[in-house]
Amino acid sequence: MVWADGSGNTHKRTASAMTKMHRPEWTSMALGAVLAGLIGATSLEAAECPRKDALGTARVLSVDAKTTPRVGLKSFPQTLPLADREVVLTFDDGPHPPTTSKVLAALAQECVRATFFLIGLHASQHPDMVKRIASEGHTIGHHTFSHPFMARLPLDKAKSEIDRGIAADEMALHGVSTTTPSTPFFRFPYFEATPGQLDLLQARGIVVFGADLWASDWNEMTPEQELKLITERLAASGKGIILFHDPKARTAAIMPAFLRYLRENGYRVVHIAPAGAVQKHADAH
Repeated sequence: MVWADGSGNTHKRTASAMTKMHRPEWTSMALGAVLAGLIGATSLEAAECPRKDALGTARVLSVDAKTTPRVGLKSFPQTLPLADREVVLTFDDGPHPPTTSKVLAALAQECVRATFFLIGLHASQHPDMVKRIASEGHTIGHHTFSHPFMARLPLDKAKSEIDRGIAADEMALHGVSTTTPSTPFFRFPYFEATPGQLDLLQARGIVVFGADLWASDWNEMTPEQELKLITERLAASGKGIILFHDPKARTAAIMPAFLRYLRENGYRVVHIAPAGAVQKHADAH
């Protein structure tokens, strides 16, 4: 499998390396009990949408870093407590204005909110796009500064990559360089990490996101092939955290059709947010 990183470089990886993240031992408690206690979900009415037939955002799911250190079945034993036909849309490696803007337009057309895991270098180059993502109601997560293979780095260098990425994202979004993320969500490039890196983020109260299924949009294919692939995978899984890459032109091209597929086939979009943000939103209503 060939994976293209956020800078356009390609890397050859085996399928097993792509789908396995180093992880600590897990207790033997039942997964259902874990999920019941890990995450609090709050159903909120989506923002007023001018299109009554739009897909919309069904609810906001509160993800508490204190009790939910990591999720995503491609990497971990547990994922978000989604009902059948519920999906969480996530986009990695942006922002890249030519394609990210098209993705945002497609999401806005259907009144859908997603989560963007930003590369710090790209955020520093395109702060206006970072602000636009946030202003349109999407969640901003973090994806390192330069998209390295983190499992190959010693802990101090890995920490620097994480901190530089967070600082760049926060500077672009809020004009303040801080290593304390306003949204404590993080995704490792290539879904690779060491146990020490996972423990570091957990100690800092930062949720590590994997995914439940992906569009494989790092592979060369036509937009039609990508749409067929991701819809078939979603039909097989029935729900889950979906991974796309907004810098990919083919992904931007299929987004209107993919969202239409979700609407026509009875899927519901769930928007993820930190617990505090969800409570503030609820209080405002």
